Amino acid sequence: MACFLVAAVVGIFTTVFAKKIPEKYHIEWLNVMIWGGVLALLVEHVWHGEIVPWFPFLTAMESPDDTAAMLTEMAQIGIPMLLAIVGAWALMVYIYNRCVEASSSVSPDTV
Repeated sequence: MACFLVAAVVGIFTTVFAKKIPEKYHIEWLNVMIWGGVLALLVEHVWHGEIVPWFPFLTAMESPDDTAAMLTEMAQIGIPMLLAIVGAWALMVYIYNRCVEASSSVSPDTV
């Protein structure tokens, strides 16, 4: 229903504050992962009729019962999905930075 909104909110913050985050964290990688996931889920939700071009845009907001189900989905699916994206990004950054450290510690004379 609206699980992609959780990642979209974080994506907005990481995009706005990207210049303030040190380059070694490769925040652009996280932004690509977040916005790619948001776009894919947005297309999927439009395809299944959960997002419509008229107010309130999310079909789950048409009744209070559906809105409660939407908020539950955001908590149970959106948050774990975001945590998985952030975890994959953190692992990528860690591995990349370790490889850069290892390659910079090898002197050209020993190769």
